[in-house]
Amino acid sequence: MSDEPVGDLGGENALPLRERKKRATRRRISDIATELFGERGFDAVTVAEVARAADVSAMTVFNYFPRKEDLFLDRIPEAADLLAITVRERAPGEPPLAALRRLALRLADERHPLSAVGESYVPFWRIVIGSPALRARAREGVEEVETALAAALADAGTPDPDLLAALVVAAYRTVFVTTARRHLAGEPVARVAEDHRARLEAAFTALERTGLGRRPAD
Repeated sequence: MSDEPVGDLGGENALPLRERKKRATRRRISDIATELFGERGFDAVTVAEVARAADVSAMTVFNYFPRKEDLFLDRIPEAADLLAITVRERAPGEPPLAALRRLALRLADERHPLSAVGESYVPFWRIVIGSPALRARAREGVEEVETALAAALADAGTPDPDLLAALVVAAYRTVFVTTARRHLAGEPVARVAEDHRARLEAAFTALERTGLGRRPAD
């Protein structure tokens, strides 16, 4: 997905030069692939063609992206990392759900690609909808994000972290998909964005009422 995140959410500016260069190469390959997929469709473009357009070898492409689908759905690792880091690096005494709510609202306010807010992402969703392989990879990605979040919640001492992670991811996915569908239908962006934020607030309020986000000592 070619749109850049707003802000340095991953602390990229603090990374060593070599790591920044690797991330830049990864992003460039993904951006070129996204452009080709947008022009010709996902299934019509090969990894070899992406490699030629990016002026790298096919092996280099696979070093960064194990599967062709990952060239397009390249934000799955970012989503997993953001959720896990948010839980692990939350403020002292802050409940995990409060930290996750804060993250979700920030992504929405910044129109980050992981929020689904913004009509500029409509072409991306159309490509996903049109490819069974991408839809399957997206479902796998949801499971990967859920697993990463569950591990972070377990480290935080959250009771039944697997259940809480599943509920959080399911709630967020539901809000995300609804927002994407409304953008695809051409609804006014401002209204969709406002409703998206309200539904996130409602989702996290409902999750907090379950008491699952509290540690035994809370």
